[in-house]
Amino acid sequence: MLEVTPVPILSDNYTWLVRAPQGPEAVVVDPGDAEPVQRALDAMQLTLSAILITHHHGDHVAGVDGLVGNGLPVYGPADSRIPHLTDPLEAGTHVVPAGLGFEFEVLAVPGHTLDHIAYLGEGMLFAGDALFAGGCGRMFEGSAEQMQGYLATLRALPADTRVYCGHEYTLANLTFAAAVEPDNEALQRRLEQVRAQRERGAITLPSTIGEERATNPFLRWDSATVRASAESHAGQALDTPVAVFAALRNWKDHF
Repeated sequence: MLEVTPVPILSDNYTWLVRAPQGPEAVVVDPGDAEPVQRALDAMQLTLSAILITHHHGDHVAGVDGLVGNGLPVYGPADSRIPHLTDPLEAGTHVVPAGLGFEFEVLAVPGHTLDHIAYLGEGMLFAGDALFAGGCGRMFEGSAEQMQGYLATLRALPADTRVYCGHEYTLANLTFAAAVEPDNEALQRRLEQVRAQRERGAITLPSTIGEERATNPFLRWDSATVRASAESHAGQALDTPVAVFAALRNWKDHF
């Protein structure tokens, strides 16, 4: 099993440091700041072998400049806004990042940005800002149809798939989720656990797809309670999963 270490960066981002068990090399996912990533590599006596990027936003790519070396591969979506990109990736392809020896499937997850991809493999999903613990990213470039479509794909992954996302948003996301589903007992238990974790400064990630199915309203558009709450907030009937999702996303944007 791959070893994954969170590197807190900026105000609430995480860069993920990934290596083979006891391996001397590491891959980093979405380095938004080079200095803390390099400190983590040095402290663990690891050599950086590759960089994986999920999308072009600065808090996910700004550290690339300070980390790239001669010939260091940078994997990501085919987007000119990603610095030093050497290996543009298309959805449906598979990649074995240099120095890692494990294969990831590349998934298209457009919505937060149109170029957004995620990496799936070894029971792990590196989701960037496409799926959060208890939530999902804002729709900056894509549509509700696109976002709900890929969330349906992610929801169908095995329940024990671990979700490594780009931000420590879990408490805020679950607070919103509790407003949508106040009687969801699994959600209330998770919210209490996350509050306790954050009070002691602990990370709340990774989550699992099973946890998200049970407590994340953006994966629960077919729950009668979620739909009724979304309709009440929107002031109209919502006849499709996309309509329910869009109403939830709009609600969260103004929560």
